[in-house]
Amino acid sequence: MAVRGELDLEAAEQLEYALRAALGAAAGGVDLELGGVAFCDCSALNVLLGLREQSLRQGKTVALRTTGPAVDRLLALTGTWTLFEAPCPDGDGDGHGGGEGSGAAHRSGGPAETPDGSALRDLRIEVVQLRRAMQTRPVIDLARGILMASFGLGAEEAWRVLVLASQNTNTKLHHLARDLVCAVQGDPPADAVQEQVAAAVAKVRSEVVAPAMDDGIDRVDD
Repeated sequence: MAVRGELDLEAAEQLEYALRAALGAAAGGVDLELGGVAFCDCSALNVLLGLREQSLRQGKTVALRTTGPAVDRLLALTGTWTLFEAPCPDGDGDGHGGGEGSGAAHRSGGPAETPDGSALRDLRIEVVQLRRAMQTRPVIDLARGILMASFGLGAEEAWRVLVLASQNTNTKLHHLARDLVCAVQGDPPADAVQEQVAAAVAKVRSEVVAPAMDDGIDRVDD
């Protein structure tokens, strides 16, 4: 299965759905080609790790056949390369072959393991950011579920509401999500936050309804 584009939090749900469907249809497992992935963050890594756990329960495999720099960097930073190594047909060595874009440098002592001071500082900053994102992802998912249940929204619509309300209140998305989760536990958010969430819900609903009305008008005209 070949995956291309940018794998971020917004794309994670679609990625998870596609990968789980592929694993379910596979007899022995899924081989992934990620050489065309231009950006990859911890939300995509969480999807891959979850897919691997599911494959183990089913007696199947998940292996990375090709990767690009974005995926190489993330797997090297998190130390998860060995979890996705593809076995060679003869059982000797890893399945990447050490070619370009295979991530071999990260595992075999190549230049990527000896960065200069500036690169090392950037790596440490990125690790901190990844850890923070992995810590905030659960509360964001909870907040999205609350919006879906409260307003009858779909997953993508609830995400859009979170983003809009975050922008309009100048609040970090995970802080807004935390406020919404706390509200369920009896600590209501500030009036400004409630107003912006309501406004975002109305806007997202209008974006959904408008195309549907246009389609109905087109059908009547036809």
